[in-house]
Amino acid sequence: MSIKTNKSLTKRLKVTKNGKILARAPGFNHFNAKQSRTKQLSGRKSNNFSISNKNARTYLATSKNK
Repeated sequence: MSIKTNKSLTKRLKVTKNGKILARAPGFNHFNAKQSRTKQLSGRKSNNFSISNKNARTYLATSKNK
């Protein structure tokens, strides 16, 4: 029996070709007008997302095979 992928988590993460997991910085979806431009743009960058190999296999089962 195969493990189901957690869809809500896979939509928030991106797995690169070499297997790194990237996630967007939290807290930059809206209300950015009062922030400085540099802070607005820094929120668009992806950050490394640390997750154990066991949890990656559990929650990101199908996205690693892409």
